[in-house]
Amino acid sequence: MGLTSVFLEVKDKNVFILGTGEVATRRANRFLDKGSNVILAGDFISEELLDKGAILEDLSHVDKLVKWCDIVILASGDKDLSDYVSKISEGKLVNRADCPDEGNLVIPSSFFIGDVEISLFTGGKSPLMAKELRKKIQSTISSKDILEIQLQDYCRNLLKNKIPNQKDRKNKLYDILKDDKVNMLLEESKLDEAKVYVEGLIENI
Repeated sequence: MGLTSVFLEVKDKNVFILGTGEVATRRANRFLDKGSNVILAGDFISEELLDKGAILEDLSHVDKLVKWCDIVILASGDKDLSDYVSKISEGKLVNRADCPDEGNLVIPSSFFIGDVEISLFTGGKSPLMAKELRKKIQSTISSKDILEIQLQDYCRNLLKNKIPNQKDRKNKLYDILKDDKVNMLLEESKLDEAKVYVEGLIENI
């Protein structure tokens, strides 16, 4: 497999999902939440998906739906139909929930901690371990880490007006990251006070 990790802009993209079961529903929710146009082919979809804008089509329309879409997701228990849709989807981005190796798009397990999105993919070797690793990561990242991200973003924007050289800005961001008072304030969840403090540091540059 020649896969690599990327983040794909899917807003306004057309997504066809073959299947309406649990996996198909999860995929649909994920793309709908990011602003995609989603059509599922199968028997039934929930009111939640309908409320989000999903459309249900009959399985007899798969050829038309493949032509319409940018992304094909195969999440059906019907392997013969999945194989057929995969075959006619040449040139499309295709995710096969049943056989990840046969697609060219992987949709990994993904979750948020604050503003941080973390994705896990074990190459299809162990979905169970992906869940276990998720638990470990969630227990490791602290609320202070999330506040530090917000503060670093705030500092970067301030420094762009002060320091034109990117390398020099990076060095200053490291200084702020290691600053004892900054760390104390963030440990106490005092983000606003930390912002005021770093404003003074940056103003004196």
